[in-house]
Amino acid sequence: MTTLSDLAEAHPVIGRRWSQDQAPEQERILTLARDALDFIFATGQRHDFEDFFKTPGSRSLLPREVSAELSERMDATKRFFEKIRDEPESAEEVAQSQAILDAIQYIESTGQQGAFAAFLKYVESNDPPFVVASFDTREEAEAWLANHPHPPDPANVLISNEYHDVFHNREMNIRRLPYNRALEWYLEELVEKEQPVPVASFGTREEADAWWRAQSGPARRAWVRVGDELYLAAYYPNIQHRALFPLSLANGHGEVQRKPLPE
Repeated sequence: MTTLSDLAEAHPVIGRRWSQDQAPEQERILTLARDALDFIFATGQRHDFEDFFKTPGSRSLLPREVSAELSERMDATKRFFEKIRDEPESAEEVAQSQAILDAIQYIESTGQQGAFAAFLKYVESNDPPFVVASFDTREEAEAWLANHPHPPDPANVLISNEYHDVFHNREMNIRRLPYNRALEWYLEELVEKEQPVPVASFGTREEADAWWRAQSGPARRAWVRVGDELYLAAYYPNIQHRALFPLSLANGHGEVQRKPLPE
């Protein structure tokens, strides 16, 4: 039976075939394989995924409308990894390739192509780490987790716009919401790739929050200036949540804050 651990260990078969000068079609195949693995993690579907492969087909849904482009990408990815599975370069590649094929089968069989397509766009936009829910207070989050009949695991949630893991041990019914540093690491990587340029400036955080909430059809993310500090304004379309994150959370990037801010 394929488990979540098998999915986590499948990435090397992708990495060994990734190269800077690869053909565009191979890049699209390898990217989709990576994102299929990550989709199951990010959306907290450990238990559903493992249950599906204990009794294959038990949760299959009727086929749904799927874009021709996504369907073609998924089919091409399956053919690519079926060939590797059947003609592997090493013994471990059999299990790694099968894990990718199982991830795609699970997405298709449970009718999640639409959610997967949205996740692909989210990843392509280099948005903040994916979250499944947001809460204003710790008390609200704890109540949600305690009363949830089927908690997502693993997954991220926001509590007062801070990232936390959702942990659910189903056998012992242990439920936890530990803090994690996913946002800090994301901001560190983001400022290495792009120079933050604010699109608007505000005197107070409250003014910036009001402006971001009032945006109609907001961008997925944007930089704003509040006083002398830069903030990342982020929009999470899957939960329709908007947040502001101070760039000062990015450890080791104090020098970014000391640069003159663009006007």
